[in-house]
Amino acid sequence: MTENWAAVSKAINERVAELGWKQRELAEYSHVSQAIVREIQHHTVERQRSARTLEALSLALGWHRGHLAAVLHGRKPLAPGQTGDEPIDQINSRLGAIEDRLSEITDRLDTISERLTILARANGRPGGG
Repeated sequence: MTENWAAVSKAINERVAELGWKQRELAEYSHVSQAIVREIQHHTVERQRSARTLEALSLALGWHRGHLAAVLHGRKPLAPGQTGDEPIDQINSRLGAIEDRLSEITDRLDTISERLTILARANGRPGGG
């Protein structure tokens, strides 16, 4: 299988720009030497890298641990929050939607509670009780 280090370089550069980071920060957050980050980021040296290096860079950039390995080998990387296990990803997606809805309901209940407290005070009952 061919390796596309230019695609890895492009992905890293785009993400670093999105995050507003400098090369030094990526090296620091990933615990990968700045020299290696520079080589990969600028696509100056193509050599076999340890899986750990690509994992560390992926995680530091806020991606799934296999993101850059997928890019390197021409595969579509997982989206944030995906596990690669379709049933689990579907469950996680549904749970996220449920959490969002519960948050909306909680906000509405808080608003109702605040309004009831105001009405109770206006009717001479401090604290609503």
